[in-house]
Amino acid sequence: MNGDDLLQRIDRIESVQAIQQLAIRYALAVDGRDLDGWVALFVEDVNCGRHGVGRAVLRRLIEPDLRTFYRSIHFICGHRIEFDDPDHARGVVYCRAEHETGGRWPVMAIAYFDSYERRNGTWYFARRQEKHWYSIDAAERPAPPFHQWPPGRAECRLPGDFEHWADFWERSEAVAVGALTTEPVEKP
Repeated sequence: MNGDDLLQRIDRIESVQAIQQLAIRYALAVDGRDLDGWVALFVEDVNCGRHGVGRAVLRRLIEPDLRTFYRSIHFICGHRIEFDDPDHARGVVYCRAEHETGGRWPVMAIAYFDSYERRNGTWYFARRQEKHWYSIDAAERPAPPFHQWPPGRAECRLPGDFEHWADFWERSEAVAVGALTTEPVEKP
């Protein structure tokens, strides 16, 4: 091993650590209602789709959502990171989130599909896409319809959006999908 290989390996280890910190810093910022800290986790020119570009736009989008529930707690459960090059990576973060809203306590099973970018030596989210398995009140168990909170928001697309999900079930002859669930996820 030469010196360059060692430096690249150290850089990769430090990058993994920095990217993993983004996920917990995101959860702490949401739960602590630290909007400045939250938007600072994203690249300055974050693309907010039809709403525009930039952290100020992102802040305007998230603040009304954070006012729809009083308490929240986001448990980070796992994190996979894959590098495209030394300054760009993709990842998936599992999360169990709980929210207090009125007399309810919705629980959500979430996977965040992320893109990360390093700029000037610091790692940021370039994109963060939230997908749900289910959302229910804490006193209930997941059952169709799998998405019950927040009303009119994101649909539950997991596990159907995972890359190999549809292929697995198409090749499965042992068990009929209908015998396992009353609401199978449509193929993408």
